[in-house]
Amino acid sequence: MTGGNADGATDRPGFDDGTELGRERRRHAADVLSTALVDRDGAAFVHAGVDRDPGIRYACDRPADTTAVAYDGTADEWLVRSSAEGGGHPAERLASALANRGLEGTILTPPRVPHDAALYLERAGFDLASTDVLERARATKTAGERERIAAAQRAAAAGIRQAASLLAESAVVDGRLAAGENGGDGADPEPLTATHLRTAIDEAIVGAGGFPAGNTAVDPDSSRAPDEPLRPGEPIVLAAAPREPAGYYGGLVRTLVVDGDGGRERRVHVAVTQSFRSARSMLTAGPESVTAVAADLEAEVRSFGFDTEQTVATAVAGAGLEPRERPLAGGDEVGPGSVVRLDVAGQVGPDSRIRIADVLVVSDEGERPEWLAAPSQSLSPASLLD
Repeated sequence: MTGGNADGATDRPGFDDGTELGRERRRHAADVLSTALVDRDGAAFVHAGVDRDPGIRYACDRPADTTAVAYDGTADEWLVRSSAEGGGHPAERLASALANRGLEGTILTPPRVPHDAALYLERAGFDLASTDVLERARATKTAGERERIAAAQRAAAAGIRQAASLLAESAVVDGRLAAGENGGDGADPEPLTATHLRTAIDEAIVGAGGFPAGNTAVDPDSSRAPDEPLRPGEPIVLAAAPREPAGYYGGLVRTLVVDGDGGRERRVHVAVTQSFRSARSMLTAGPESVTAVAADLEAEVRSFGFDTEQTVATAVAGAGLEPRERPLAGGDEVGPGSVVRLDVAGQVGPDSRIRIADVLVVSDEGERPEWLAAPSQSLSPASLLD
């Protein structure tokens, strides 16, 4: 039931076949959906929602304010109805179109399909059954999706490097960081703050073709005020998760220290960076659950002498049309085709920690997963500029 018209539908008023990325996604989704329809004895899969819904954006390149989309497993076709066409609710018109094709029986829908869309389908004579099959399809990324996530990750790297440049060029004045040397006019250098770094990161992300999307943060867990001057010797956490023009997100975190003494933060840093190597080796051997990967990250950090009273935080989640998406729950599998963000933090002091996050593309079993656009994990700002 795959192939043929799976990348578009003949019955699609106002539907644009869109980009190659969109066609590639629909071909991949059709493969997964057709299997689910056979297993569940379903006639079609239907989803409806607004243009912000990631499932709708996955199936339609340019959705209208409200869009209803279906995959007809019998005809191996996609159908779309949208509010841009007028003439009643898109889900009502889609339900009628499916009924007019002679389809009957069970329609598979996401668990959170809008209530009004469900009513229109039921009024057209269909029985509804809940499925997470679209989320499962989205969890395995196509080649085009991986390219888009890599573009978002490059924008994130540009932002983090810009902040690293400011830190590398900073001066220490009265125990605080200042924005480089003064201009020779006798004025004191301007204090360097978290606000300055966040602005610099966002500007560099935009310059690299991305959108900050409100996800940039500097020392997000610190009690220090955003406009308070940063200090030498203290870890500075830089986090960015920009979106690229097609809607895909990256996710990158680095921790930098200006004039560090190589003490406790160095030991924590070694532990955190080693955890990434361990997780990569684990996923080279074969698929693992989200819980298993997160546990491996934490165990590796603690193997460097962290006791149970010292905070170690780990997070494993997919990246795509959402900053955090499937694989996300503990039992979700991280395997071939997964693109996941690994985020690890180890406590240094009461108000500081070393935190690093990178995005990993998981390959076939036995092949080493690939880090996307990963600048140096060093604590030294200058090392990120090489």
